[in-house]
Amino acid sequence: MKQHVIVFLPAHNEEESIGEVIRHVPRHFHPDVLVEVLVIDDGSRDRTVQVSKESGADYIVSFPQNRGLGAAVRAGLQESYRLGADIGVMIDADNEYPAEEIPNILQPLFRGEADYVMGSRFLGTIRGMKLHRRLGNYCFTFLQSLLLRKWIYDGQSGMRAFSRQAMEHAEIIHDYNYAQVVTLNLVRKGFRVLEVPITYKVRATGQSFIKFGKYMTSVLPGIWKEMRRPVRKVKIDQSAHILGQDKKCS
Repeated sequence: MKQHVIVFLPAHNEEESIGEVIRHVPRHFHPDVLVEVLVIDDGSRDRTVQVSKESGADYIVSFPQNRGLGAAVRAGLQESYRLGADIGVMIDADNEYPAEEIPNILQPLFRGEADYVMGSRFLGTIRGMKLHRRLGNYCFTFLQSLLLRKWIYDGQSGMRAFSRQAMEHAEIIHDYNYAQVVTLNLVRKGFRVLEVPITYKVRATGQSFIKFGKYMTSVLPGIWKEMRRPVRKVKIDQSAHILGQDKKCS
């Protein structure tokens, strides 16, 4: 029986880049893995949906208006779970992250070594990242490491993989963003997190939604709220490897 992987892309006005991302998603890297693509259209006003269809997206969920990246990722996790995915992979639609490296971040899940995997630019390459974004990433990642008492290298990565249980139990408590709160939520519930090196290049098209003032006033209160919420440890099934050690991905 094939393992079902859904790669989901939160997207808001990404017509210039999303087609290339979808086309670079590896579909046939392992005979026992079925890969499908889901686009969460966060109220786009351009041709994001049309380009996604033309480029081979299997599923598209559209919000009537822009709700925010956190809301889009939440919907991606929920829809991937509803569609029966064994693993959900989130990747940004702006082509800053290497879709062709998706098999690398799946490996720890396939081997049963992790429940939640983040692609790390700081363990890989961060070509072209502006200094203020790099410093902001360092600060927020260090804060997460302190709160979790676990060292994290890249807490704001836009490329992540979730086991089915992690998708089921992940909670994103605000709509603006997801990066910090979902990691805090999952690790506090007992899910095992690993980071895998990835390559990175700064976006060449479109415009980032991140604005410093809005980010600070939305993300910091979100972190505070998440850490004050009581969470229950999840009984995690670590007994079954998704793919046997004799069937490594290539």
